[in-house]
Amino acid sequence: MTVTEPQETYDEGEHAGDLNRAIGKQVKVLRERAGLTQKELGDQLGYSEDLISSLERGRRTPQREFLEAADELLGAGGLLRATIEDVEKAKARGRVRHPAWFRDYARLEREAVEINFYNNHDVPGLLQTERRTRALYEMRKPLLDDETIEQRVTSRMARQEILPSWPPPMVTAVVEEVVLRRPLGGREIHREQLEQLLKLGRMRNVELQVMPTERSEHAGMGGSFVLLTPKGKAQLGYTEAQNSSRLITDPEEVRILAARYGSIRAQALTMGESLALIEDLLGAR
Repeated sequence: MTVTEPQETYDEGEHAGDLNRAIGKQVKVLRERAGLTQKELGDQLGYSEDLISSLERGRRTPQREFLEAADELLGAGGLLRATIEDVEKAKARGRVRHPAWFRDYARLEREAVEINFYNNHDVPGLLQTERRTRALYEMRKPLLDDETIEQRVTSRMARQEILPSWPPPMVTAVVEEVVLRRPLGGREIHREQLEQLLKLGRMRNVELQVMPTERSEHAGMGGSFVLLTPKGKAQLGYTEAQNSSRLITDPEEVRILAARYGSIRAQALTMGESLALIEDLLGAR
């Protein structure tokens, strides 16, 4: 099945958008009252600075765990906890809206118990920072209009909500070393992305590996792909290239991809070596 490029849009409803913005303003006021920066609040709660920024601007739907922890840390006296019921009702009414051909993959991704990425040119979307995602869409050719960029950024950020959910999916990813060295979006945005990878790579449900540029053999020369295992269902594959995408359900094709992914992981640096490389790159910047 060959289809066109993902045209991600976000449709959570006007009420949900207003609610997110209102809660975001409350978090910002409480954070500033406590004398904390976005990074300091994120560090204390176990979230990235990028996510705190997105929440305060109403671009991300706050999770129950965040609202409970932030309420206690910021001394909100139940103000943030009181919004949990409304947030969950709004989430039940709304959804991330994708084109028909992409909805099956998006639904399977939300239900996944395991997701495996091999990326040869960029960081997987589920691991990207908001600013990295926006920079990527801004450099897209032909050019995208501002509204489309915002819709796609918001949609991708919403998809990332599966990472801190419980129970979380097991996520493994192999990225090329060159990806860690190419400063897409500029040095500041790239450094932020490296810090995000370092933090995510230390999560219990995320295993991050780097494929060294110096390798003389490489099982992934056929390009990027995803292996996805939805709960209670067989593993499947997904590929994107230029303006086409493909959801792979044929058992033999999926088996070949899985075997290829095993070889790629064996050729890549170990998880410890990969995180050490990212730390070295951060230290050199």
